[in-house]
Amino acid sequence: MPSDPEGLLVSADPTSIGSSQPQELLTDMQKLHIDEDRSLCAGASETDSGKASEDSALADNGHDDSGEFVVTMLARGKMEEQGIGMKGDSSPLSETGSPLGPPSHRNEDVTAESWRQHRKHVFVLSEAGKPIYSRYGSEEALSSTMGVMMALVSFVQSGDNIIRSVYSDEHTVVFMQQGPLVLVSVSSSRQSEQQLRNELLYVYNQIVSMLTQASITRIFEHKKNYDLRRLLAGSEKILDGLLNLVDSDPSFLLSAVHCLPLASSLRDSLSQILQKAITPNLVFSILIAKNQLLTIVQEKMVIDDARLEPADLHLLLNLIGASSAFQAGEIWTPICLPSFNPDCYFYAYISYLDPPECTVCLVLLSTDKEAFYSVAECKRKIEEAMQTQNALNSIAKAHSYSVSQVGVSDLRHFMYKPFDVPDNHRQLTQFTSPEMEAPYSSEEEQMRLLDLYRDMHGRIHSTSRPLKLIYHVAERETLLAWVTSKFELYTCFSPLVTKTCGINAITKLLRWIKKEEDRLFIRYPPKYSTTPNPSRSSKGDAH
Repeated sequence: MPSDPEGLLVSADPTSIGSSQPQELLTDMQKLHIDEDRSLCAGASETDSGKASEDSALADNGHDDSGEFVVTMLARGKMEEQGIGMKGDSSPLSETGSPLGPPSHRNEDVTAESWRQHRKHVFVLSEAGKPIYSRYGSEEALSSTMGVMMALVSFVQSGDNIIRSVYSDEHTVVFMQQGPLVLVSVSSSRQSEQQLRNELLYVYNQIVSMLTQASITRIFEHKKNYDLRRLLAGSEKILDGLLNLVDSDPSFLLSAVHCLPLASSLRDSLSQILQKAITPNLVFSILIAKNQLLTIVQEKMVIDDARLEPADLHLLLNLIGASSAFQAGEIWTPICLPSFNPDCYFYAYISYLDPPECTVCLVLLSTDKEAFYSVAECKRKIEEAMQTQNALNSIAKAHSYSVSQVGVSDLRHFMYKPFDVPDNHRQLTQFTSPEMEAPYSSEEEQMRLLDLYRDMHGRIHSTSRPLKLIYHVAERETLLAWVTSKFELYTCFSPLVTKTCGINAITKLLRWIKKEEDRLFIRYPPKYSTTPNPSRSSKGDAH
Protein backbone atom coordinates (compact mmCIF):
# COMPACT_ATOMS: atom_id res chain seq x y z
CA MET A 1 0.00 0.00 0.00
CA PRO A 2 1.58 3.29 -1.06
CA SER A 3 2.12 6.07 1.41
CA ASP A 4 -0.41 8.19 -0.37
CA PRO A 5 1.06 11.60 -1.11
CA GLU A 6 -2.00 12.47 -3.21
CA GLY A 7 -4.75 11.36 -0.89
CA LEU A 8 -5.04 7.64 -1.58
CA LEU A 9 -5.88 7.00 2.04
CA VAL A 10 -9.36 8.44 2.49
CA SER A 11 -10.03 9.78 5.96
CA ALA A 12 -13.76 9.61 6.35
CA ASP A 13 -16.51 10.14 8.83
CA PRO A 14 -18.52 6.90 9.31
CA THR A 15 -21.59 8.53 7.81
CA SER A 16 -19.75 9.24 4.57
CA ILE A 17 -18.82 5.65 3.84
CA GLY A 18 -20.72 4.23 0.92
CA SER A 19 -22.42 7.53 0.17
CA SER A 20 -23.18 8.52 -3.38
CA GLN A 21 -21.03 11.66 -3.27
CA PRO A 22 -18.01 11.41 -5.59
CA GLN A 23 -14.61 11.74 -3.97
CA GLU A 24 -11.88 13.92 -5.44
CA LEU A 25 -8.15 13.59 -5.86
CA LEU A 26 -8.24 10.02 -7.07
CA THR A 27 -4.79 8.69 -7.86
CA ASP A 28 -4.23 6.17 -10.61
CA MET A 29 -4.07 3.43 -8.01
CA GLN A 30 -7.47 4.38 -6.61
CA LYS A 31 -9.00 4.33 -10.08
CA LEU A 32 -7.47 0.94 -10.73
CA HIS A 33 -8.76 -0.56 -7.49
CA ILE A 34 -12.19 1.01 -7.76
CA ASP A 35 -12.84 0.04 -11.36
CA GLU A 36 -11.66 -3.50 -10.73
CA ASP A 37 -13.90 -3.84 -7.70
CA ARG A 38 -16.84 -2.60 -9.72
CA SER A 39 -16.12 -4.69 -12.81
CA LEU A 40 -15.65 -7.93 -10.92
CA CYS A 41 -18.96 -8.01 -9.11
CA ALA A 42 -21.31 -10.92 -9.84
CA GLY A 43 -21.60 -11.65 -13.53
CA ALA A 44 -18.59 -9.62 -14.69
CA SER A 45 -16.24 -11.35 -17.08
CA GLU A 46 -12.45 -11.37 -16.81
CA THR A 47 -12.29 -9.50 -20.10
CA ASP A 48 -14.50 -6.75 -18.73
CA SER A 49 -12.34 -6.62 -15.64
CA GLY A 50 -9.15 -6.31 -17.61
CA LYS A 51 -10.50 -3.52 -19.79
CA ALA A 52 -11.73 -1.60 -16.76
CA SER A 53 -8.35 -1.96 -15.11
CA GLU A 54 -6.42 -0.82 -18.15
CA ASP A 55 -8.69 2.11 -18.91
CA SER A 56 -8.62 3.31 -15.32
CA ALA A 57 -4.90 2.85 -14.84
CA LEU A 58 -4.06 4.70 -18.02
CA ALA A 59 -6.59 7.49 -17.67
CA ASP A 60 -5.25 11.00 -17.37
CA ASN A 61 -8.49 12.71 -16.46
CA GLY A 62 -10.72 12.60 -13.40
CA HIS A 63 -13.19 9.80 -12.91
CA ASP A 64 -16.43 9.67 -10.97
CA ASP A 65 -16.13 6.85 -8.47
CA SER A 66 -19.79 6.91 -7.36
CA GLY A 67 -18.81 6.81 -3.72
CA GLU A 68 -16.58 3.73 -3.94
CA PHE A 69 -13.53 3.83 -1.70
CA VAL A 70 -10.25 2.01 -1.47
CA VAL A 71 -9.01 2.78 2.04
CA THR A 72 -10.97 4.13 4.99
CA MET A 73 -9.49 5.38 8.24
CA LEU A 74 -11.66 6.03 11.26
CA ALA A 75 -9.46 7.72 13.83
CA ARG A 76 -12.35 8.45 16.24
CA GLY A 77 -10.80 11.64 17.46
CA LYS A 78 -7.36 10.21 18.05
CA MET A 79 -5.90 11.69 14.90
CA GLU A 80 -7.14 15.13 15.87
CA GLU A 81 -5.69 14.67 19.35
CA GLN A 82 -2.31 13.74 17.91
CA GLY A 83 -2.48 16.21 15.03
CA ILE A 84 -2.00 13.45 12.49
CA GLY A 85 -3.90 13.18 9.23
CA MET A 86 -6.56 15.74 10.12
CA LYS A 87 -9.12 16.52 7.49
CA GLY A 88 -7.63 18.73 4.80
CA ASP A 89 -4.06 17.63 5.58
CA SER A 90 -2.05 15.04 3.75
CA SER A 91 -2.70 11.42 4.51
CA PRO A 92 -0.95 9.91 7.51
CA LEU A 93 0.55 7.38 5.16
CA SER A 94 2.55 10.16 3.56
CA GLU A 95 4.55 10.14 6.80
CA THR A 96 5.64 6.55 6.41
CA GLY A 97 9.06 5.56 7.61
CA SER A 98 10.70 2.30 8.50
CA PRO A 99 11.38 1.98 12.22
CA LEU A 100 14.69 0.29 11.41
CA GLY A 101 15.71 2.43 8.56
CA PRO A 102 18.15 5.21 7.95
CA PRO A 103 16.85 8.34 6.24
CA SER A 104 15.71 8.02 2.64
CA HIS A 105 18.43 7.92 0.00
CA ARG A 106 16.06 9.13 -2.69
CA ASN A 107 18.09 12.28 -3.46
CA GLU A 108 21.52 10.70 -3.26
CA ASP A 109 23.99 11.71 -5.97
CA VAL A 110 24.36 8.63 -8.18
CA THR A 111 27.70 9.90 -9.54
CA ALA A 112 29.28 10.05 -6.07
CA GLU A 113 31.67 7.39 -4.84
CA SER A 114 29.52 6.95 -1.71
CA TRP A 115 26.65 5.76 -3.93
CA ARG A 116 28.90 3.11 -5.49
CA GLN A 117 30.06 1.96 -2.06
CA HIS A 118 26.63 0.83 -0.87
CA ARG A 119 26.67 -2.81 0.10
CA LYS A 120 23.64 -3.76 -1.96
CA HIS A 121 21.68 -1.98 -4.69
CA VAL A 122 18.23 -3.07 -5.85
CA PHE A 123 16.60 -1.85 -9.05
CA VAL A 124 13.14 -2.50 -10.48
CA LEU A 125 12.30 -1.63 -14.08
CA SER A 126 9.81 -2.56 -16.76
CA GLU A 127 10.51 -4.55 -19.92
CA ALA A 128 10.55 -1.25 -21.79
CA GLY A 129 13.42 -0.09 -19.56
CA LYS A 130 11.24 2.36 -17.60
CA PRO A 131 12.59 2.85 -14.06
CA ILE A 132 10.20 1.84 -11.28
CA TYR A 133 12.29 1.73 -8.09
CA SER A 134 15.86 2.15 -6.88
CA ARG A 135 16.98 1.61 -3.31
CA TYR A 136 19.56 4.41 -3.53
CA GLY A 137 19.26 7.49 -5.72
CA SER A 138 16.32 8.73 -7.75
CA GLU A 139 14.87 6.66 -10.56
CA GLU A 140 15.15 9.62 -12.95
CA ALA A 141 18.90 9.92 -12.37
CA LEU A 142 19.29 6.19 -12.95
CA SER A 143 17.11 5.91 -16.04
CA SER A 144 20.09 5.45 -18.38
CA THR A 145 21.63 2.84 -16.05
CA MET A 146 18.39 0.88 -15.99
CA GLY A 147 18.14 1.21 -19.75
CA VAL A 148 21.54 -0.48 -20.07
CA MET A 149 20.38 -3.25 -17.72
CA MET A 150 17.31 -3.87 -19.87
CA ALA A 151 19.41 -3.81 -23.03
CA LEU A 152 21.61 -6.54 -21.54
CA VAL A 153 18.56 -8.62 -20.62
CA SER A 154 17.09 -8.19 -24.11
CA PHE A 155 20.38 -9.02 -25.84
CA VAL A 156 20.66 -12.32 -23.99
CA GLN A 157 16.99 -13.08 -24.63
CA SER A 158 17.50 -12.53 -28.36
CA GLY A 159 19.69 -15.63 -28.33
CA ASP A 160 16.95 -17.67 -26.64
CA ASN A 161 18.75 -17.49 -23.31
CA ILE A 162 18.00 -15.94 -19.93
CA ILE A 163 20.52 -13.88 -18.00
CA ARG A 164 20.50 -14.94 -14.37
CA SER A 165 23.68 -13.55 -12.84
CA VAL A 166 27.00 -11.85 -13.49
CA TYR A 167 30.02 -12.27 -11.21
CA SER A 168 33.00 -9.97 -10.75
CA ASP A 169 35.79 -9.87 -8.17
CA GLU A 170 33.80 -7.66 -5.81
CA HIS A 171 30.16 -7.86 -6.90
CA THR A 172 27.41 -10.30 -7.75
CA VAL A 173 24.69 -9.05 -10.09
CA VAL A 174 21.47 -11.07 -10.06
CA PHE A 175 18.67 -10.61 -12.60
CA MET A 176 15.12 -11.83 -12.14
CA GLN A 177 12.18 -11.31 -14.48
CA GLN A 178 8.64 -11.58 -13.14
CA GLY A 179 6.09 -10.99 -15.88
CA PRO A 180 6.61 -7.47 -17.27
CA LEU A 181 8.96 -6.45 -14.42
CA VAL A 182 12.72 -6.93 -14.25
CA LEU A 183 14.46 -6.84 -10.86
CA VAL A 184 18.22 -6.50 -10.42
CA SER A 185 20.39 -6.85 -7.32
CA VAL A 186 24.00 -5.60 -7.31
CA SER A 187 25.65 -6.86 -4.14
CA SER A 188 29.12 -6.76 -2.62
CA SER A 189 28.03 -9.01 0.25
CA ARG A 190 28.95 -12.69 0.47
CA GLN A 191 25.37 -13.81 -0.09
CA SER A 192 24.62 -16.61 -2.50
CA GLU A 193 22.85 -16.02 -5.78
CA GLN A 194 19.78 -17.85 -4.46
CA GLN A 195 19.63 -15.66 -1.35
CA LEU A 196 19.77 -12.50 -3.47
CA ARG A 197 17.13 -13.95 -5.78
CA ASN A 198 14.84 -14.63 -2.82
CA GLU A 199 15.26 -11.01 -1.70
CA LEU A 200 14.28 -9.79 -5.16
CA LEU A 201 11.21 -12.01 -4.99
CA TYR A 202 10.24 -10.29 -1.73
CA VAL A 203 10.51 -6.90 -3.46
CA TYR A 204 8.36 -8.11 -6.34
CA ASN A 205 5.78 -9.58 -3.96
CA GLN A 206 5.63 -6.33 -1.97
CA ILE A 207 4.73 -4.54 -5.21
CA VAL A 208 2.16 -7.24 -5.99
CA SER A 209 0.70 -6.82 -2.50
CA MET A 210 -0.24 -3.26 -3.47
CA LEU A 211 -1.46 -3.82 -7.03
CA THR A 212 -2.04 -7.59 -7.62
CA GLN A 213 -0.21 -9.54 -10.27
CA ALA A 214 -3.21 -9.62 -12.61
CA SER A 215 -3.44 -5.81 -12.61
CA ILE A 216 0.26 -5.40 -13.37
CA THR A 217 0.05 -7.87 -16.24
CA ARG A 218 -3.03 -6.23 -17.78
CA ILE A 219 -1.55 -2.74 -17.55
CA PHE A 220 1.60 -3.67 -19.44
CA GLU A 221 -0.30 -5.76 -21.98
CA HIS A 222 -2.20 -2.58 -22.81
CA LYS A 223 0.78 -0.22 -22.76
CA LYS A 224 4.28 -1.67 -22.55
CA ASN A 225 5.99 1.61 -21.69
CA TYR A 226 3.55 2.53 -18.90
CA ASP A 227 5.20 4.30 -15.95
CA LEU A 228 4.26 2.11 -12.99
CA ARG A 229 5.51 4.76 -10.57
CA ARG A 230 2.17 6.48 -11.09
CA LEU A 231 0.52 3.63 -9.18
CA LEU A 232 3.30 3.28 -6.62
CA ALA A 233 3.69 6.96 -5.76
CA GLY A 234 4.71 7.23 -2.12
CA SER A 235 5.37 3.52 -1.62
CA GLU A 236 9.16 3.84 -1.86
CA LYS A 237 9.51 3.89 1.93
CA ILE A 238 7.63 0.60 2.17
CA LEU A 239 10.11 -0.99 -0.24
CA ASP A 240 13.03 0.71 1.53
CA GLY A 241 11.75 -0.64 4.84
CA LEU A 242 11.43 -4.13 3.38
CA LEU A 243 15.05 -4.14 2.21
CA ASN A 244 16.22 -2.86 5.60
CA LEU A 245 14.36 -5.74 7.24
CA VAL A 246 15.75 -8.26 4.77
CA ASP A 247 19.26 -7.13 5.76
CA SER A 248 18.67 -7.25 9.52
CA ASP A 249 15.95 -9.85 10.24
CA PRO A 250 16.82 -13.57 9.89
CA SER A 251 13.12 -14.38 9.39
CA PHE A 252 13.60 -13.66 5.68
CA LEU A 253 16.70 -15.85 5.43
CA LEU A 254 14.93 -18.79 7.09
CA SER A 255 11.54 -18.23 5.40
CA ALA A 256 9.94 -18.56 8.81
CA VAL A 257 7.97 -16.50 11.34
CA HIS A 258 9.41 -15.43 14.69
CA CYS A 259 6.90 -15.92 17.52
CA LEU A 260 7.05 -13.95 20.75
CA PRO A 261 7.81 -16.40 23.60
CA LEU A 262 4.62 -16.70 25.64
CA ALA A 263 3.15 -19.04 28.23
CA SER A 264 1.07 -21.60 26.35
CA SER A 265 -1.93 -20.91 28.60
CA LEU A 266 -1.88 -17.21 27.66
CA ARG A 267 -1.39 -17.95 23.95
CA ASP A 268 -4.28 -20.44 24.03
CA SER A 269 -6.45 -17.87 25.79
CA LEU A 270 -5.67 -15.26 23.13
CA SER A 271 -6.46 -17.77 20.40
CA GLN A 272 -9.82 -18.55 21.98
CA ILE A 273 -10.64 -14.83 22.14
CA LEU A 274 -9.96 -14.53 18.40
CA GLN A 275 -11.95 -17.69 17.66
CA LYS A 276 -15.05 -16.27 19.34
CA ALA A 277 -14.97 -12.90 17.55
CA ILE A 278 -16.06 -13.89 14.05
CA THR A 279 -18.18 -12.59 11.21
CA PRO A 280 -19.01 -13.93 7.72
CA ASN A 281 -16.08 -13.84 5.28
CA LEU A 282 -13.52 -13.21 8.02
CA VAL A 283 -10.66 -15.48 6.94
CA PHE A 284 -7.66 -14.78 9.20
CA SER A 285 -7.32 -13.13 12.62
CA ILE A 286 -3.75 -12.23 13.53
CA LEU A 287 -2.33 -10.82 16.76
CA ILE A 288 1.13 -9.25 16.67
CA ALA A 289 3.24 -7.84 19.51
CA LYS A 290 6.64 -6.17 19.33
CA ASN A 291 6.89 -7.09 15.63
CA GLN A 292 6.56 -10.78 16.47
CA LEU A 293 3.62 -13.15 16.10
CA LEU A 294 1.45 -13.81 19.15
CA THR A 295 -1.19 -16.03 17.57
CA ILE A 296 -3.16 -16.54 14.40
CA VAL A 297 -6.50 -18.22 13.79
CA GLN A 298 -8.07 -19.05 10.46
CA GLU A 299 -11.43 -19.98 8.98
CA LYS A 300 -11.79 -23.78 8.78
CA MET A 301 -12.40 -23.93 5.04
CA VAL A 302 -9.24 -21.98 4.19
CA ILE A 303 -6.98 -24.95 4.85
CA ASP A 304 -8.63 -26.80 1.97
CA ASP A 305 -7.48 -24.09 -0.43
CA ALA A 306 -4.15 -22.86 0.91
CA ARG A 307 -2.41 -21.60 4.01
CA LEU A 308 -0.97 -18.30 5.12
CA GLU A 309 2.73 -18.41 4.27
CA PRO A 310 5.53 -16.77 6.28
CA ALA A 311 6.36 -14.60 3.25
CA ASP A 312 2.87 -13.06 3.32
CA LEU A 313 3.16 -12.38 7.05
CA HIS A 314 6.55 -10.75 6.47
CA LEU A 315 5.03 -8.40 3.89
CA LEU A 316 2.16 -7.61 6.24
CA LEU A 317 4.50 -6.89 9.16
CA ASN A 318 6.65 -4.67 6.96
CA LEU A 319 3.61 -2.71 5.79
CA ILE A 320 2.47 -2.12 9.37
CA GLY A 321 5.95 -1.20 10.59
CA ALA A 322 6.61 1.17 7.69
CA SER A 323 3.76 3.56 8.50
CA SER A 324 3.02 5.60 11.60
CA ALA A 325 -0.52 5.99 10.24
CA PHE A 326 -1.52 2.62 11.66
CA GLN A 327 -0.95 4.01 15.15
CA ALA A 328 -3.56 6.73 14.65
CA GLY A 329 -6.74 4.66 14.55
CA GLU A 330 -8.43 1.93 12.55
CA ILE A 331 -7.30 1.16 8.99
CA TRP A 332 -9.40 -0.65 6.38
CA THR A 333 -7.34 -1.34 3.28
CA PRO A 334 -7.10 -3.80 0.41
CA ILE A 335 -3.98 -5.95 0.42
CA CYS A 336 -2.92 -8.82 -1.79
CA LEU A 337 -1.11 -11.77 -0.19
CA PRO A 338 0.94 -13.04 -3.14
CA SER A 339 1.85 -16.47 -1.78
CA PHE A 340 -1.80 -17.15 -0.96
CA ASN A 341 -3.18 -15.76 -4.22
CA PRO A 342 -1.31 -13.12 -6.26
CA ASP A 343 -4.37 -12.05 -8.26
CA CYS A 344 -6.84 -11.03 -5.57
CA TYR A 345 -7.29 -8.77 -2.58
CA PHE A 346 -8.11 -9.35 1.02
CA TYR A 347 -9.47 -6.41 2.98
CA ALA A 348 -7.39 -5.83 6.08
CA TYR A 349 -8.62 -4.23 9.28
CA ILE A 350 -5.56 -3.05 11.21
CA SER A 351 -5.69 -1.50 14.67
CA TYR A 352 -3.37 -1.19 17.67
CA LEU A 353 -4.90 -2.34 20.95
CA ASP A 354 -2.55 -0.56 23.35
CA PRO A 355 -2.19 3.12 22.44
CA PRO A 356 -0.05 5.11 22.91
CA GLU A 357 2.60 2.37 23.25
CA CYS A 358 1.35 0.72 20.03
CA THR A 359 3.12 -2.60 20.49
CA VAL A 360 0.10 -4.96 20.19
CA CYS A 361 -1.54 -4.94 16.78
CA LEU A 362 -4.67 -6.75 15.58
CA VAL A 363 -5.05 -7.67 11.90
CA LEU A 364 -8.34 -9.07 10.61
CA LEU A 365 -8.47 -10.22 6.97
CA SER A 366 -11.82 -10.44 5.19
CA THR A 367 -12.84 -11.25 1.63
CA ASP A 368 -15.72 -8.75 1.78
CA LYS A 369 -14.81 -5.13 1.03
CA GLU A 370 -18.07 -3.93 2.59
CA ALA A 371 -17.46 -5.68 5.92
CA PHE A 372 -15.71 -2.83 7.74
CA TYR A 373 -18.37 -2.36 10.42
CA SER A 374 -18.85 -6.07 11.13
CA VAL A 375 -15.08 -6.60 11.32
CA ALA A 376 -14.71 -3.52 13.55
CA GLU A 377 -17.30 -5.09 15.86
CA CYS A 378 -15.07 -8.18 16.06
CA LYS A 379 -12.23 -5.93 17.17
CA ARG A 380 -14.45 -4.42 19.88
CA LYS A 381 -15.27 -7.91 21.22
CA ILE A 382 -11.61 -8.90 21.17
CA GLU A 383 -10.63 -5.72 23.01
CA GLU A 384 -13.28 -6.27 25.69
CA ALA A 385 -12.27 -9.89 26.24
CA MET A 386 -8.59 -8.99 26.50
CA GLN A 387 -9.35 -6.25 29.02
CA THR A 388 -11.44 -8.67 31.08
CA GLN A 389 -8.54 -11.14 31.19
CA ASN A 390 -5.90 -8.42 31.68
CA ALA A 391 -4.18 -9.89 28.63
CA LEU A 392 -2.47 -6.68 27.51
CA ASN A 393 -0.54 -6.43 30.77
CA SER A 394 0.55 -10.04 30.41
CA ILE A 395 1.69 -9.43 26.84
CA ALA A 396 3.60 -6.32 27.92
CA LYS A 397 5.59 -8.48 30.36
CA ALA A 398 6.51 -11.00 27.66
CA HIS A 399 10.01 -10.63 26.26
CA SER A 400 12.44 -12.47 24.08
CA TYR A 401 14.82 -14.67 26.03
CA SER A 402 18.54 -14.53 26.72
CA VAL A 403 20.90 -17.25 25.53
CA SER A 404 22.04 -17.57 29.16
CA GLN A 405 18.62 -19.07 29.98
CA VAL A 406 19.50 -22.09 27.84
CA GLY A 407 22.26 -23.04 30.25
CA VAL A 408 24.79 -24.17 27.63
CA SER A 409 28.32 -22.91 28.23
CA ASP A 410 30.13 -21.10 25.40
CA LEU A 411 26.89 -20.77 23.41
CA ARG A 412 26.54 -17.17 22.20
CA HIS A 413 23.55 -17.34 19.87
CA PHE A 414 21.46 -19.72 17.75
CA MET A 415 18.60 -19.93 15.24
CA TYR A 416 16.39 -23.04 15.31
CA LYS A 417 13.73 -23.93 12.72
CA PRO A 418 11.76 -27.14 13.43
CA PHE A 419 10.44 -29.54 10.79
CA ASP A 420 9.26 -32.40 13.02
CA VAL A 421 5.57 -31.49 13.07
CA PRO A 422 2.89 -34.01 12.03
CA ASP A 423 0.87 -32.80 9.04
CA ASN A 424 3.59 -30.27 8.38
CA HIS A 425 1.67 -28.66 5.52
CA ARG A 426 -0.85 -27.44 8.08
CA GLN A 427 1.78 -25.88 10.32
CA LEU A 428 2.99 -22.31 10.01
CA THR A 429 6.77 -22.40 9.49
CA GLN A 430 8.43 -20.79 12.51
CA PHE A 431 11.83 -20.34 14.11
CA THR A 432 13.16 -19.29 17.49
CA SER A 433 16.21 -17.29 18.41
CA PRO A 434 17.42 -15.46 21.55
CA GLU A 435 18.25 -11.79 21.75
CA MET A 436 21.64 -10.83 20.36
CA GLU A 437 23.83 -9.92 23.31
CA ALA A 438 27.50 -9.11 23.86
CA PRO A 439 29.70 -9.39 21.91
CA TYR A 440 26.94 -8.78 19.32
CA SER A 441 25.37 -5.71 20.91
CA SER A 442 26.30 -3.21 18.21
CA GLU A 443 24.57 -3.02 14.85
CA GLU A 444 27.88 -3.65 13.10
CA GLU A 445 28.55 -6.84 15.06
CA GLN A 446 24.99 -8.08 14.58
CA MET A 447 25.34 -7.62 10.82
CA ARG A 448 28.66 -9.47 10.91
CA LEU A 449 27.07 -12.43 12.70
CA LEU A 450 24.14 -12.46 10.27
CA ASP A 451 26.63 -12.49 7.39
CA LEU A 452 28.26 -15.57 8.91
CA TYR A 453 24.84 -17.22 9.22
CA ARG A 454 24.05 -16.31 5.61
CA ASP A 455 27.29 -17.90 4.46
CA MET A 456 26.47 -21.10 6.38
CA HIS A 457 22.91 -21.07 5.06
CA GLY A 458 24.13 -20.67 1.48
CA ARG A 459 26.46 -23.66 1.83
CA ILE A 460 23.80 -25.80 3.51
CA HIS A 461 21.32 -25.05 0.72
CA SER A 462 23.77 -25.01 -2.18
CA THR A 463 22.14 -26.30 -5.37
CA SER A 464 25.41 -27.86 -6.55
CA ARG A 465 26.77 -29.40 -3.33
CA PRO A 466 24.40 -29.11 -0.36
CA LEU A 467 25.81 -29.97 3.05
CA LYS A 468 24.19 -31.42 6.17
CA LEU A 469 26.73 -30.37 8.78
CA ILE A 470 29.21 -27.48 8.76
CA TYR A 471 31.80 -26.72 11.42
CA HIS A 472 33.39 -23.34 10.75
CA VAL A 473 36.08 -21.57 12.76
CA ALA A 474 35.84 -17.83 12.15
CA GLU A 475 38.17 -15.09 13.37
CA ARG A 476 36.20 -14.31 16.55
CA GLU A 477 33.79 -17.23 16.96
CA THR A 478 33.08 -20.82 16.01
CA LEU A 479 29.90 -21.74 14.15
CA LEU A 480 28.13 -25.02 13.63
CA ALA A 481 25.22 -25.50 11.22
CA TRP A 482 23.21 -28.70 11.10
CA VAL A 483 20.18 -29.66 9.04
CA THR A 484 18.22 -32.91 9.48
CA SER A 485 14.76 -34.14 8.55
CA LYS A 486 13.55 -32.69 11.87
CA PHE A 487 15.21 -29.29 12.15
CA GLU A 488 17.54 -26.67 10.73
CA LEU A 489 19.94 -25.17 13.27
CA TYR A 490 22.63 -22.49 13.21
CA THR A 491 24.74 -22.00 16.34
CA CYS A 492 27.46 -19.57 17.36
CA PHE A 493 30.01 -20.46 20.07
CA SER A 494 33.05 -18.81 21.59
CA PRO A 495 36.15 -19.25 19.39
CA LEU A 496 37.86 -22.22 21.08
CA VAL A 497 34.95 -24.69 20.99
CA THR A 498 35.83 -27.93 19.20
CA LYS A 499 33.52 -29.82 16.88
CA THR A 500 32.86 -32.51 19.50
CA CYS A 501 32.11 -29.96 22.20
CA GLY A 502 29.85 -28.08 19.80
CA ILE A 503 27.80 -31.19 18.99
CA ASN A 504 27.48 -32.02 22.69
CA ALA A 505 26.32 -28.45 23.35
CA ILE A 506 23.74 -28.76 20.56
CA THR A 507 22.37 -31.91 22.20
CA LYS A 508 21.76 -29.91 25.39
CA LEU A 509 20.27 -27.05 23.38
CA LEU A 510 17.81 -29.38 21.62
CA ARG A 511 16.67 -30.75 24.99
CA TRP A 512 16.02 -27.21 26.23
CA ILE A 513 14.06 -26.30 23.08
CA LYS A 514 11.97 -29.47 23.41
CA LYS A 515 11.13 -28.55 27.00
CA GLU A 516 10.22 -24.97 26.04
CA GLU A 517 8.53 -25.59 22.66
CA ASP A 518 5.01 -24.82 23.89
CA ARG A 519 6.25 -21.37 24.92
CA LEU A 520 8.37 -20.77 21.82
CA PHE A 521 6.05 -21.93 19.03
CA ILE A 522 2.44 -21.88 17.89
CA ARG A 523 1.23 -25.44 17.39
CA TYR A 524 -1.50 -25.92 14.81
CA PRO A 525 -3.03 -22.46 14.28
CA PRO A 526 -6.58 -22.68 15.70
CA LYS A 527 -9.54 -22.57 13.33
CA TYR A 528 -13.10 -21.29 13.47
CA SER A 529 -16.25 -21.52 11.36
CA THR A 530 -18.16 -18.61 9.90
CA THR A 531 -21.21 -18.44 7.68
CA PRO A 532 -19.70 -17.41 4.35
CA ASN A 533 -21.42 -15.22 1.82
CA PRO A 534 -22.02 -17.64 -1.08
CA SER A 535 -20.96 -14.97 -3.58
CA ARG A 536 -17.49 -14.74 -2.01
CA SER A 537 -14.57 -17.12 -2.14
CA SER A 538 -12.18 -17.91 0.69
CA LYS A 539 -9.36 -17.28 -1.76
CA GLY A 540 -10.00 -13.54 -1.62
CA ASP A 541 -11.62 -10.94 -3.84
CA ALA A 542 -10.43 -11.78 -7.34
CA HIS A 543 -8.92 -9.12 -9.55
